[in-house]
Amino acid sequence: MYFAGSYDVIVVGAGHAGCEAALAAARMGCKTLCITLNLDSIAMMPCNPSIGGTAKGHLVREVDALGGQMGIAIDNTYLQSRMLNTAKGPAVQSLRAQADKKRYQEYMKHVLETQENLTLKQDEVIELDVKDNRIVGLKTKNGAYFECKTAVITTGTYLKSRIIIGDVSYNGGPNGLFPANELSDSLKALGISLRRFKTGTPARINRRSIDFSKMIIQPGDERVIPFSFMSDNIDRVQIPCYLTYTTEETHKIIRENLHRSPLFTGDIEGVGPRYCPSIEDKIVKFPDKERHQIFVEPEGENTEEMYIQGMSSSMPEDVQIKFYRSIPGLENAEIMRTAYAIEYDCIDPQQLKLSLELKFIEGLFFAGQINGTSGYEEAAAQGIIAGINAALKVKNKEPLILDRSDAYIGVLIDDLVTKGTNEPYRMMTSRAEYRLLLRQDNADLRLTEKGYKVGLVTEERYQRYLKRKKAIEQEIERVKKIVLPPSEEVNDFLRRNNSSEIKSGIHLYDLIKRPEISYEATKEIDKDRPDIPFDVAREVENQIKYDGYIQKQMQQVEQFKKLEQKRIPEDIDYNDIQGLRIEARQKLSKIRPQNIGQASRISGVSPADISVLLIYLEQLRRKKGE
Repeated sequence: MYFAGSYDVIVVGAGHAGCEAALAAARMGCKTLCITLNLDSIAMMPCNPSIGGTAKGHLVREVDALGGQMGIAIDNTYLQSRMLNTAKGPAVQSLRAQADKKRYQEYMKHVLETQENLTLKQDEVIELDVKDNRIVGLKTKNGAYFECKTAVITTGTYLKSRIIIGDVSYNGGPNGLFPANELSDSLKALGISLRRFKTGTPARINRRSIDFSKMIIQPGDERVIPFSFMSDNIDRVQIPCYLTYTTEETHKIIRENLHRSPLFTGDIEGVGPRYCPSIEDKIVKFPDKERHQIFVEPEGENTEEMYIQGMSSSMPEDVQIKFYRSIPGLENAEIMRTAYAIEYDCIDPQQLKLSLELKFIEGLFFAGQINGTSGYEEAAAQGIIAGINAALKVKNKEPLILDRSDAYIGVLIDDLVTKGTNEPYRMMTSRAEYRLLLRQDNADLRLTEKGYKVGLVTEERYQRYLKRKKAIEQEIERVKKIVLPPSEEVNDFLRRNNSSEIKSGIHLYDLIKRPEISYEATKEIDKDRPDIPFDVAREVENQIKYDGYIQKQMQQVEQFKKLEQKRIPEDIDYNDIQGLRIEARQKLSKIRPQNIGQASRISGVSPADISVLLIYLEQLRRKKGE
């Protein structure tokens, strides 16, 4: 073992969490090292070749608003872009883009390689060095010892990972890479509780063997909305995706071979993701469903590999060949990469603080799939917070904590730390109580100021945000002042838009509130409208149309904030509190909530327990006052 250098922050892993963590720490002025098993796997997409999706698109825009890289990277490398849920309200609309996998990796790798204060190294971390309950360094397989002030563990699905295809299984990482077999033992030795989770991926099929004439083409949006608030016009020729369906024959083949599925034979120990089940799981759980949607998606411009979304499986290879070929358009499918399941070690996230620092080892942070989540976007969201907080720790500053009313990132982290998860956690809009406030279109208005204060958002980005914010505010104020008369022109406009005529003057602001009247349409009767960017116009419309609902949610947030501001002392002994139920004492002692709001969300802590806790804290406050 030799001394290889000293760093402020060391990031272990360079997946989507590791990239954001390393970039955040380095950009905040910390001397940062990022160690990964393979430099060619930086920002790799071992599963779906896409970024965003329902709720996940919100996370990407929030990462971007804080000064992260994922949004800019996908804007530069997308193959197709679509806004999901456009028939629904703005709270649940989310961006999703197909990525050119290789180009995305290359783009992100080069960003890391050229980042000031950041060093990249290919090696395997095998042991963490902890002294006096504080991380001080780590050891690698190549015999290096690196000293550090803080460390961020972002090992994804690599810890003791096992690939499973039917009755074939072997130690291996995703996409044919090596696993990390030694770090798990070091984590266990430090008293960190581990569990076993599972995920999987479908086969990749040669494009030339697919008959697209039997499928339904899925084009991208005509107007491409970027993920990053720093991107302007990103329009380019888009590559289509295709839709097909499973058949009764598909289901028959799978049912006849369930006895060979490791999912049902007990060979798979890990818990899989509820919201991304394998095809065999779908057939068993939904026996009445005649068919399942299958999307055929390109993996890149310079490859013939196509991703078969909706067909994740751990069935034997010969069974896979049969059921893939039973799908319309895939009758002659040539499988290039076999579908597989992967089991891996991860930690119990209830061992973490809301800053993503481990409760009992100072300076040690965790982010990404090692925290029990699934998805590139969830990983990136945790990565940027862990990277920011590791840097703030080095600078002896208070951590950045986003709460449930600030961002989807706050919901994600609070869910993990406060409630825990017994399966790979996926972000969904339904998890956010204040989702009308946490829209993807206003992520910069919510978070860029916070990113600027911690030193991650650049001056250029900040000035851009201020300009956009001012434009939105000015346009709303202008619209509020305009009064439209009950003229024939105005009433003719209303009739053509299936809206009630007016008999007296009406503020344009109130007219736009009508569900059938869009802000864009009122341009016809709003003669003095300035020329404003599309994203500003969309934000203006959302704020006007949903003003009443937004005000109502703001009142709810005020009540929520009051509980979040009632801090709980770190050294509190819950066993000393008379009146707390045994279960509440155990749960509170384990999770050690930072405030009353967080305590109230712990499963097993009742409103009565919260009342007892509030009385105890008030007694403490009075004693200190005396």
